[in-house]
Amino acid sequence: MTYDPLELAEETKKIVAKGMLRKYYRRSRPGRWYGGIASADCCGCNLRCVFCWSGAPRDYPERLGEFYSPEQIFASLTACAKKYGYRQLRVSGNEPTIAKDHLLRLLELVDETGYKFILETNGILVGHDSDYARKLSRFRCVQVRVSLKGTNQQEFSRLTGAIPEAFMLQLKALDNLLDAAVSSYAAVMLSFSSKESFKGLLDRLREMDRGLAENVEEEYVFLYPHVAKRLSEAGIQPRISYKPGKAPKELI
Repeated sequence: MTYDPLELAEETKKIVAKGMLRKYYRRSRPGRWYGGIASADCCGCNLRCVFCWSGAPRDYPERLGEFYSPEQIFASLTACAKKYGYRQLRVSGNEPTIAKDHLLRLLELVDETGYKFILETNGILVGHDSDYARKLSRFRCVQVRVSLKGTNQQEFSRLTGAIPEAFMLQLKALDNLLDAAVSSYAAVMLSFSSKESFKGLLDRLREMDRGLAENVEEEYVFLYPHVAKRLSEAGIQPRISYKPGKAPKELI
């Protein structure tokens, strides 16, 4: 049975957000992605992607994690970045846009520094509310990475279990970000897509903005044991996949 990601976002927000506080299961960790980045891992998402590496923090956010203020997360991220010599920060693990007030305050803090903040998002809430993109446009530090879950509505629904129409909110997020002049780009999960469907998506993005089509990041599934099990149970077989730690350098 399909679900509405907007409704799931509201339900999840009640669990993971309390005013300016947001629930995290890990305050900071170093990472090799983007050439080196300090990450904090939050709880709760409004999608249920079958290929997602997040497990209990996504599905049972009420059972895990602790609430932290933007100031606490900022302190943890910058301490990690200083230790490893990183210039980039992010909130990962699940969907950071669910706790809007917390995220915007965190970006205010980052914007006062020389760090760059990579906002990884599925874009559903940014596509639903154009004011979200306008608020993001206030920050010099932010670059938004909208992760498309497949190349069309049918793939999106098959991979996420959500209503097909929600895929259009992902594309609308890119449109809203362009209108608000926010630095942004699309990443797309291609492990389950044909070359023809990818071409169709590129054509669609090119109609929105040529730069979107030219700067798409290709994303592929990593077969962590729990991910492989979830895919097997769903009867979904990736066309292209990688084992953890075996990703090509160009995907890191």
